[in-house]
Amino acid sequence: MADCIFCKIIAGEIPAAKVYEDELVFAFLDIGPINFGHTLVIPKEHHESSATIPETTAGRMFRVGARIGIALKRKFEWDAFNLHLADGTAAGQVVMHAHLHVIPRGVEDGFHWNWRQLRYEEGKAAEIARELSMRVAADLN
Repeated sequence: MADCIFCKIIAGEIPAAKVYEDELVFAFLDIGPINFGHTLVIPKEHHESSATIPETTAGRMFRVGARIGIALKRKFEWDAFNLHLADGTAAGQVVMHAHLHVIPRGVEDGFHWNWRQLRYEEGKAAEIARELSMRVAADLN
């Protein structure tokens, strides 16, 4: 896509600190990292949503992301890493080219996710799980 910043990075029109590249994915350091080493793994084909990424490419994104996370832990002595993918603006996606964040984490790095925790009413979780199960099975078959 002509105006997509990530497509321009892949094309070499905008510089990036490349971490990894193969025929399916491109990984580079985030310019506004949560912690140093924070990397983005993107499909080379333009996809706004993770839902449209071919299964092989999506699998490669997560495999590469995990390997980068392990490399970050070993090289820079981080304690752990997060793999994070936001799909859509309501989920926090800012660049409309699907991307997987690999965020190195330390026990005392000062970064905290603001997760809230709701509680299901009696029987509601089972009902929702049944409905989702049917929809997912229909979509995957």
